[in-house]
Amino acid sequence: MFKQGDLEHNALRQIVRAGKKGMLQSELWRKLGASSRWGSRMALKLTNKGLIRRERELSNGRWTYRLYPKRLPASIDSILDSPCLTCPEDSRCGALSTVTPNGCDKLTMWLLELANKEVDSLDEN
Repeated sequence: MFKQGDLEHNALRQIVRAGKKGMLQSELWRKLGASSRWGSRMALKLTNKGLIRRERELSNGRWTYRLYPKRLPASIDSILDSPCLTCPEDSRCGALSTVTPNGCDKLTMWLLELANKEVDSLDEN
């Protein structure tokens, strides 16, 4: 028999796997082999714990909820093009060193580019 924590963990894992596009509440309970009542209660529990957010959506002529994770797992892809990975000053760089991330023009430019890309992607949606 599964414990309540295991069921919550499995539900959250499914929602996180759905990523930024989220998943319908009905998809969740179908994937987990549960009833719609259980799926609704589980979604509410995860929402109340601050782990997911629910947005009302009309799907196939019926109102339901789309579930989105509040946090997604970190990915190495997010830092692959960081200038720090190929910086010749890497061994001397640190918060208390003469070379610091705070004063690095390359790092600042890279972060500004990332921020601009994020703003552009939000504007497109």
